[in-house]
Amino acid sequence: MADFSSARISELEPFYQGLFLKARAAVGAQSFGLAVVELGPGADAHPLHDHPGGQEEVYAVLRGTGELEIEGESQRIPLDSETIVRVGPDSKRKIHPGPDGMRLLAIGGTPGEAYEAPAYSELGAPDPLGA
Repeated sequence: MADFSSARISELEPFYQGLFLKARAAVGAQSFGLAVVELGPGADAHPLHDHPGGQEEVYAVLRGTGELEIEGESQRIPLDSETIVRVGPDSKRKIHPGPDGMRLLAIGGTPGEAYEAPAYSELGAPDPLGA
């Protein structure tokens, strides 16, 4: 018997005040984090952040363009549908969408450890930012 699941991005449950969509929970993935990030043109909602000693992330653009800021303004990587980028846990990162906005797939996990989904990423869980 085949083991698979699917979900339409337009029907995914939002969290972090609508910035992220619960892709991992929607398809039932358990071995890694998976979210869709929706950013409008020129949006500045994605925070400069890191995951010290924790999660590394891989980004792939599904729609639009932008840049990935690494370690503050010191380095920017162009993001488009032909580029994937991995960022280590200790490096600060911030996503800057281009003039048409961006839909980004974010995949994460902690190197050398089994993935444990945060409770807020489960379907039906309240938004950790209270929206």
